[in-house]
Amino acid sequence: MGIGLVDPILPALATQLHAGHTQVELLFTSYLVVTAVAMLVTGWMSSRIGAKRTLVIGLALIAVFAVAAALAGRIGGIVGFRVGWGLGNALFIATSLAVIVGSASGGFGGAIVLYETALGVGIASGPLLGGLLGTIISWPGPFFGVSALMLIALVATLVFVDRTPTPAEPSRLSEPLTALRHRSLRTTSLVGLLYNWVFFTLLGYAPFLMNLSALRLGAVFFAWGVLVAIFAVLGATWLKGRFGTARTRSTAA
Repeated sequence: MGIGLVDPILPALATQLHAGHTQVELLFTSYLVVTAVAMLVTGWMSSRIGAKRTLVIGLALIAVFAVAAALAGRIGGIVGFRVGWGLGNALFIATSLAVIVGSASGGFGGAIVLYETALGVGIASGPLLGGLLGTIISWPGPFFGVSALMLIALVATLVFVDRTPTPAEPSRLSEPLTALRHRSLRTTSLVGLLYNWVFFTLLGYAPFLMNLSALRLGAVFFAWGVLVAIFAVLGATWLKGRFGTARTRSTAA
């Protein structure tokens, strides 16, 4: 939910803080670039302090920097605090998927579907809540909303996620890059790069083109996220079983 919560208030943010579209888009650029780079070291860190501690640190960082962004008052400060937000996001996202895969009773495939479904539901409900908070409280509202959600997730992780032991042999920093020697993984990573590039271009810039209120923008992205969740659970599974993974991915692209 935290990924899309601030999306509906981007036009209002630009207007109220007298910022250009390029400056506002740096909210996504700084956040995502740091997330991408930091993900290269999350496995190394998790293998030394344990997955649960890594999750907790990531959630705490997001909660703190989301509040700091809400209190910044200037676009430059918000962009800067999004850097710390992106670091927390990297620690959480990469580690949470590993924990879900390791804990799921439905097997590896079921765990991935569960993860993608949660992502779709979050993308759906996040912008809707962000639009509501942006309408009621103005632009800082969604940032405070992100912090509150991350605190709830932090408590849930502490209470419900079992303590994960550290591996006998810690990961090396070079492992994510040396893994790219595998051709299929390298190709899939490149496809993922292009897909996410397009996805966040639409997510980040579309609000400026639709000329809608924050609440209506939230409703648009809510409908989009609902479809993501539905097709992640039903459509993707059925198409993969009928046509195979490669053909399904090619048709979707």
